[in-house]
Amino acid sequence: MTKLIPLRARSFAWIVALATCAYWAMDTAWAQQATHPSVLKNPEVNYPMQFDISPPLREMAPVAPPTAAERELPVMYPKLEKLRAQRGQPAVKDGALQPSVLPMVNAAVNLNLLGVGNGFPGYSVPDAPSDVNLAVGDTQVLQWVNVSYAVFDKATGNVIAGPILGNQLWSGFGGYCQSDNSGDIIPQWDKLAHRWVLTQNTFQGAYSTCIAISQTADATGSYYRFAFPQNGFPDYPKWGIMPDAYYQSQNNFGSSGSAYVGVHACAYERAKLLVGDSTAQQICFQTGTFDDSTLPGDLDSAGTQPPSGQPEVFLGSIDNTPPNGSVIYEYLFHVDFTTPSNSTFTGAGGAMPISVASFGLACGGNGACVPQPSPGELLDSLGDRLMYRLAYRNFGTDHQTWLVSHSVTAGSSVGERWYEFRAPENSTSLSVYQQGTFAPDSNYRWMGSIAMDSAQDIALGYSVSSSSVSPSISYTGRTMADALGTMESEASIVSGTGSQISTNNRWGDYTSMALDAADDCTFWYTNQYYMVTASFDWSTRLASFRFNGCGVQAPPFSLSASPSSQTLTQGSSTSYTVTVTPQTGYNGTVNLTVSGCPNNATCTLSPTSSGSPSYPPSTLTVQTNSSTPTGTYGITITGTDSSGQPSNSTTVQLVVSRPDFSLSASPSSQTVVQGSSTSYTVTVAPGTNYSGTVNLTVFGCPNWATCTLSPTSSGPPNYLASTLTVQTASITPATLYTLTITGTDTTGSPVHQTTVLLTVKSAAPPPDFSISAAPSSRTISRGSRATYTVTVGSVNGFSGSVGLSVSGCPSASSCTFSPTSVSPPYPQNSTLNISTNRKSTPTGTYTLTITGSSGGLTHTINVSLTITR
Repeated sequence: MTKLIPLRARSFAWIVALATCAYWAMDTAWAQQATHPSVLKNPEVNYPMQFDISPPLREMAPVAPPTAAERELPVMYPKLEKLRAQRGQPAVKDGALQPSVLPMVNAAVNLNLLGVGNGFPGYSVPDAPSDVNLAVGDTQVLQWVNVSYAVFDKATGNVIAGPILGNQLWSGFGGYCQSDNSGDIIPQWDKLAHRWVLTQNTFQGAYSTCIAISQTADATGSYYRFAFPQNGFPDYPKWGIMPDAYYQSQNNFGSSGSAYVGVHACAYERAKLLVGDSTAQQICFQTGTFDDSTLPGDLDSAGTQPPSGQPEVFLGSIDNTPPNGSVIYEYLFHVDFTTPSNSTFTGAGGAMPISVASFGLACGGNGACVPQPSPGELLDSLGDRLMYRLAYRNFGTDHQTWLVSHSVTAGSSVGERWYEFRAPENSTSLSVYQQGTFAPDSNYRWMGSIAMDSAQDIALGYSVSSSSVSPSISYTGRTMADALGTMESEASIVSGTGSQISTNNRWGDYTSMALDAADDCTFWYTNQYYMVTASFDWSTRLASFRFNGCGVQAPPFSLSASPSSQTLTQGSSTSYTVTVTPQTGYNGTVNLTVSGCPNNATCTLSPTSSGSPSYPPSTLTVQTNSSTPTGTYGITITGTDSSGQPSNSTTVQLVVSRPDFSLSASPSSQTVVQGSSTSYTVTVAPGTNYSGTVNLTVFGCPNWATCTLSPTSSGPPNYLASTLTVQTASITPATLYTLTITGTDTTGSPVHQTTVLLTVKSAAPPPDFSISAAPSSRTISRGSRATYTVTVGSVNGFSGSVGLSVSGCPSASSCTFSPTSVSPPYPQNSTLNISTNRKSTPTGTYTLTITGSSGGLTHTINVSLTITR
């Protein structure tokens, strides 16, 4: 689990244990249920609770401030009671243990970088575990840990930005996305759209999922930001990027966060997220408690997408027969954003088992058993679940493949179990093609992540530790030439030089092996280790490597297309220029083909080949119609030598959007005095092919004020401007307001917003005067005289005359002013003269009340007079 929970929350796992007990018997019954897949229908359908467009990240996100906080984040085990009940039971003999030792892995490390953690400039480790993972873009690598991230240059390894606090990504967004920075982060790279997909759940207050989609390939640019609801404590979320949707799975611990409910699987409407459409849907299913810790498939073969209409594959739930297992459960998520009620989730309750070689859950599935050199504590393996990612590739008519790993008992230590599942094209009936347990010696290997390149080379990264080996980071791999089920000898990324102490046994939680889509050959792996023996002082590493045989048979020509991206509306057309550049000595003809064209659109190359001597360019024309689905498409142009080999390809991006409009308001800011009014002009500008009517609304009007739009809609043929009038009252609070004007097409989409600022100032206070007197008291003998100086001042530009009077004068005495009134310029003085009678004026202390009057304004001041004999 990866939420920021205070130290006292170590006992939280015991609460989960009590809650989980009630589900154990039910789980056992579900494990034995009929083989017919259980199909969940009637999904939850939600829309963003919040949406906006951020400023560029480079402008709004400062470097993360150092923090002295230290927080241990306890593991939340869905099957805690079941795991504990079987603690101490023997593990089965591993059914896929690799018996042979192969030569050194045929992939050398290229870049080997210090990541965010201890030693990284400007960063202080605040919590454990690290949740370290990364994604690889066109030119950048983004690494995210608890609770900050950094952006690196992919070519040089230089730090471009960071460390940046995770919730700084939602600065100015408001709500829990901005205020909560609790971890469980996942950065992803949409290989088809060339966009960053950055996600983080919230756990303090309302449960939600925060998603940020970059507007460009630059991770430091602007983002479309969304907040979607979650129906319970959404622990351990994992993501898969597919052409039809972004898929998410999390372990739902209910509204209280203390009772496991089941897997909450969601699909997000990718096409709308990519264009910043605030009507993007979230479609979710809630399973029962048999299912847990599932992973959605994550696309690596950008050039060969899944078959159209194929449901998304989830795998998980390996901990239902602890401490051993021989089954991984499959689930299928079919999402229909057009008709959400058609969406289904198949396999809940263990209805779709895949048989695998027998295994024992590492550390029995819960608890810590991984040793370190003294004085290091035992480390947790998270052996009850599959490890992120479920890497997916499609090899076209040959087969589809899914790869995943988890930690298992390997004799007296722990090793990495890995699988390659395959299914024919247009099938989701998965079976094991190859599997193995990599445990070449007595060291413990755990916390792995696996992926495959375009040449079907496999890379597996993980942590390594023992009583004599400090926690380190290593990797292994295999090529097509190796025997099935085997991995080559491991290589080191970094050797640890310290051990973890007093950190509640927590380690990693997950790591990430990502593939660079730019060459489909370079792997990037990130994990944590220790440079010093300490608590809360993990460091991280990110390294790149590639197998020597991947991509070496480069064709004798290059293929390029420009521009790299085009945007058009339904019913419009656009074009790209495709260029073949021959290498020295090549004079063949290159035949050109195109794939990835949107439905209800045509993609035409003219000419369809390019050859010597001039190699003329070809024009790719894309013609859409009104029914072409909106979304972002990767269109791949492939050039093949006329002999059939070799080939090269390049991909361009096409963004198809609905005919749209823009919304603006001017001026951008107005200032008004309480009780007054002001106005803005709201303009709807139709884009190409747009002919709809736009309804206008306004949000954020101050209290005790009215905000009126006239007219409340704008449409063809002239799209008249609307006037937003703001009328304030004398009691409207004086402060700065942001007014959000929303324009919504009458069909419900598209929707756009624009904001203006309104400053309400306090009304000028009315003119007034002040009055004072000196001295404040006098003492005289009977028959004597006394004087006071009365001063009248102007307040807020007062310019009237003030008459003066006095009450409380002793009997047989006189109290007079000289002068009896005063006039501007102020301040002005008047003398109050007191005259007493030696025989008749009574002795005592008197309060004289001096009154100044001007029209309806009156002010008084008291002075004291004491008369003695």
